[in-house]
Amino acid sequence: MSRRILVFAHTGREESLKAAREACMELRDSGLVPVMDPAERADMALYFGERDEPTEVLGEDCELGDIELGVVLGGDGTILRAAEMVRETAIPLLGVNLGHVGFLAESERADLKDTVRWIARKDYVVEERMTIDIQVWVKGQRIWHTWALNEVSLEKGNRERMLEVVMEVDERPLTAFGCDGVVMATPTGSTAYAFSAGGPVVWPEVEALLMVPISAHALFAKPLVVSPHSRLAVEVLTRTDAHGVLWCDGRRSIELPPGARIEVTRSSRPVLLARTHETPFSARLVSKFELPTTGWRGPEHQARTAPTGPVPVITQPKFSTTPLPSPKHL
Repeated sequence: MSRRILVFAHTGREESLKAAREACMELRDSGLVPVMDPAERADMALYFGERDEPTEVLGEDCELGDIELGVVLGGDGTILRAAEMVRETAIPLLGVNLGHVGFLAESERADLKDTVRWIARKDYVVEERMTIDIQVWVKGQRIWHTWALNEVSLEKGNRERMLEVVMEVDERPLTAFGCDGVVMATPTGSTAYAFSAGGPVVWPEVEALLMVPISAHALFAKPLVVSPHSRLAVEVLTRTDAHGVLWCDGRRSIELPPGARIEVTRSSRPVLLARTHETPFSARLVSKFELPTTGWRGPEHQARTAPTGPVPVITQPKFSTTPLPSPKHL
């Protein structure tokens, strides 16, 4: 049975187009069948000219159910787009970073040939990344239902006017304040928008949800890390007529009137990411953010026992037993 690999690419960039063509040829040479979306395949043909490219077309030659793995060539935005496309499937995604930081990507452009060899040998593992379920309510009616891998962000709709919001955890209000917005994120999203807003970095294997205010005008408006089983909510208060806008992973949005309510819970369907080598998350942080580590000595791998000599004996000073004269009392 043929092993089909779906190749995603940011076909609006020349570098991505060249990487996609190289990936397809490497996959074919490794005995795999590269597959591309019709629109992206057409962009390839437009750029390189019509030739016998070694690719099948999704929806014509095969379906999503025939795909073993998705290789995503681009930055985190391209991976998020690919995650949308395979949302209802069990297809894992392996990112090859062509962007700047590329936290979701597993390998770099220079490692493309090695990556294909690892795929051919099935030398990869699949990890689950938590996603969130988002519902928007207005006047008791649910007007929107979607999901996100990184975060859902409530932002003010007008630059000149703050949003008035109240944050809620497990159906209990916490605090209200004026702000530019609120980010509700997964551990995966802790290094994205939530990080830029001052939130904590959370290791991907930690199961938690985050709430991070954006430029809040309040004394108590700190980032919160809560249980993955909690129900988060933010309400846009009606004290002003300020409107908001809701963004999911920076890709899907909806405008929110005063009085709108956003509810966030853990989704039952995770996103699957393929890893070709188990790099500790701390090492990824150092690499992606180019953090300084000069002076680090590391753990001692073997105990060093210093030779010991005789135990020194401390001689106590001798005190006189002669009683002191009593003071004269007046």
